[in-house]
Amino acid sequence: MPVYTIKFLPDDRAATASDGENLLEIAMRSDVHINASCGGNGTCGKCRVKVMRGKTSAPMHPKVSSKDYDEGFRLACMTTVHGEAVVEIPLESQVDRSALRRKAGGSRVLSSFSSTDFIKGWAIDPAVSKRYIELQRPSVDDNVSDLRRLEREFQAKYGRADIAIDFSVLKTLNRTFRDAGWKVTVTVVESGRGVEIINVEPGNTEDRNYSIVFDIGTTTVCAQILDLASCSVVKIAEHRDNGLDLCTLAESSDYNSQIRYGEDVISRIMYAQKEGGLEELQKAVIRTMNGLISELLGMGNIRAEDVSHIVCAGNTTMTHLLLGICPKYIMLAPYTPVMTTGVSGAAASGAIGSSRVCGDNSADTSSSGIIIPPVRAKEIGVTLNENARLYVFPCVSSYVGGDIVAGVIGSGMFQKENVTLYMDIGTNGEVVLGNKDWLMCASCSAGPAFEGGGIKFGMRAGKGAIEQARIHPVTYEPMVLTIGRTKPAGICGSGLIDIVAGLIETGLIDQNGKFRRDRDTERVRHGEDGYEYVVCYAPESRIERDIVITEVDIDNLVRTKAAIYAGCKVLLDNAGLSYSELEKVIIAGGFGHYIDVERAQVIGLLPELPLERFIFVGNGSLLGARLFSFSKGFLNQAERVARNMTNIELSNSKSFVDEFVAAMFLPHTDQSLFPGVMERLRNGG
Repeated sequence: MPVYTIKFLPDDRAATASDGENLLEIAMRSDVHINASCGGNGTCGKCRVKVMRGKTSAPMHPKVSSKDYDEGFRLACMTTVHGEAVVEIPLESQVDRSALRRKAGGSRVLSSFSSTDFIKGWAIDPAVSKRYIELQRPSVDDNVSDLRRLEREFQAKYGRADIAIDFSVLKTLNRTFRDAGWKVTVTVVESGRGVEIINVEPGNTEDRNYSIVFDIGTTTVCAQILDLASCSVVKIAEHRDNGLDLCTLAESSDYNSQIRYGEDVISRIMYAQKEGGLEELQKAVIRTMNGLISELLGMGNIRAEDVSHIVCAGNTTMTHLLLGICPKYIMLAPYTPVMTTGVSGAAASGAIGSSRVCGDNSADTSSSGIIIPPVRAKEIGVTLNENARLYVFPCVSSYVGGDIVAGVIGSGMFQKENVTLYMDIGTNGEVVLGNKDWLMCASCSAGPAFEGGGIKFGMRAGKGAIEQARIHPVTYEPMVLTIGRTKPAGICGSGLIDIVAGLIETGLIDQNGKFRRDRDTERVRHGEDGYEYVVCYAPESRIERDIVITEVDIDNLVRTKAAIYAGCKVLLDNAGLSYSELEKVIIAGGFGHYIDVERAQVIGLLPELPLERFIFVGNGSLLGARLFSFSKGFLNQAERVARNMTNIELSNSKSFVDEFVAAMFLPHTDQSLFPGVMERLRNGG
C-alpha cells in the first residue's frame, strides 16, 4: 500500500498516511491540533480545514457551504486522503492556548496567597516530607544492618515505629550511606497505613522538596509547582505595580489533549470502548501533564529529582481515564464508577463536622473503606523521578468528581456555619450546597455551550474570541471586545452571555429567545439556520465570514443556563431553603473568572442576589489540591467530605424537569425571582 506525505499548515508539520486514511485521525496521530468537539462524527463542524492541493475525498456537508466547498474547505473528520496533500488549518479550527495564561481581573477573584485564609486550624505537614538524619557509623560493637540502623535513628528522632521501605531504595542503601558519609535525607510518605521510605539522598536536602498539583479538566489541564519547605506556590519573578508587591507564579495551563476525541465526558467514555481507545485517552492526558511538568520545572529552575509527589483532582471520568481505568458504566444506568475512593492511602471516617484539626499529627487511622495507596507517578507514564508518588482526590458519584471535592475543601465551605452555594461552571455544571454540618451536591448536565460547543461561531477563550459585548438600545449596533484585542474570530462563553443579555435588554429577542422581526436593523436577518443577529461582518472578522448568533445558539445557551439554575433550585428545595437565604455564592472554574454577574442574572444563569454575596475563587480544584499537598490532614478530610456529601441524582428527578422547564425562559417564567432584571427590561434595559 502506498504511503503519502500530508503537510499541515500553518505549522508546516508533515505526517505520513496510507491510502484511504481519515484526515482527522492522521492529525491526531501526528499531534497536529484541530478543534473537534463531537469525537469525529461530523456533527459539530469545528474541524474545518482547507485542502490547498492534493488528492482527498469528502462528501458535501451541511456545515460547509457550497461556496466554501468549491474553495477547498472540508471537515477533517469526514475527509480521506488518496495521495500527497497540503492542508491548511484555518484560524477558527486551531487550538490556541494563549488565553489560558490570562490573569482574571476583578476584586472578587481571590489570589493564590489569600486562598488558604478560608481554612482554619491546619498546619504545614506534607504527606510526602523530607527528614535529615545523621547515622552512627558501624563499628565492631555496633554492626547491625544498614536497614536496622536507619530504622533505629528514624524512630529515635521522629518517634515512628510503623515504617516500611521501598524495595528499590533498599537495593542501593549500602552505597548511598557510605558515599554520603552517613548523613542523609530520607523522603517519607505518610498515610493511614504508616510511614514508607521512598528515597534516601546524600546530605541535607530538606529545603528542596516540591510537589506539582493538577486540575485535570475535561477541556483544560492546569498545574502549579509548590515549594513544600515554604508552603507556597513557587515564585519565578517579583515586581511592584502601583505600590503593590506582586509576583509571577510557576503555573501553567494547556488544553487537555483528549479534546480531539470528544468535547464531553460521554464522547470520551464511548471512545474508550473502542479497541485501544482507553490507552489512547490515558496517553493523551499524560502527554499534556508531561508538557506542563517540563514547563514548570523550567520556570522554577527545579530538578525533577526534587519533586516528591503530584496531586491531581478531576471529575470522575477524567480520574478514571488518568489512571487507565475503564469508565464504561459511568454513563450507563444506574451509573456506577469503578471507584470513588481517592488514591491517597487516607483512612476516612467521622462526620464532616468532626472537631479533628487538619494537619493534626494525632492521625485518625480507623477506616471505613478500602485504602488505595499513592502510586508511582512513572507507572502511568508521568515523566518525573523514580520515587515521585501520585495522589488523586476522591470523588462523590459518577458525575460529581474530585475537582468538586477539592473545591469544597479549598473554599472552606465545609467548615462554615452559614449556608453556601458552590458552583463550578465549565464543560460540566456541578453545584454543592451546605455548611459544616451537611453538604449535598448535584451535576447539572449543562452541555458545552460555554466552551463554544453547539454554538455556530462558538469557540474556547482564545485569541480573537469576543469576550465582552454591548448592543446600542436605539441603533442596535454592537460594541465588542476580543481576547488579545484583535479582529473577532468567534464567540466564547462570557461573550455569549453578554450578547444574549444585550439582545433581551434591547428587545431584539423576546423572553423565549426568538428574534423580533419588527426592529429597524439589518443586523437581524434570515440565515441558513433561521433568524440570526450579525455580531461582526466578514470584512471586520479574522475569519473573513460574518460572525452571527442564531436562534439555535440562543436555544442552546438557554438550555445550558436552565440546567444550572434548575440544579441549584432542586438542591435548595431539598434543603428547605430559598436563594435569599444563601450567605455566599462561590463561583469556581476557569470560565467563572470572566462571568459578569449582572449580565448572567439578566439571562437567568445566576440568582438575583446582591453582588457582594458572590465570590470568585478561580480554579477551586487547585485551591484544594494545594491544601492536600501542604498538609496530610486534608487526605482524611477529603475522604470524609466525599463520603458524607449527599448526591442528588437529577437524571430521574421530576422536580428537576419541572424547574428546568420553568427556567427555559429569559430570565425565568417566575418573574418574582428576578424583580430587578424585570424592572430594567420594562424600562428598556
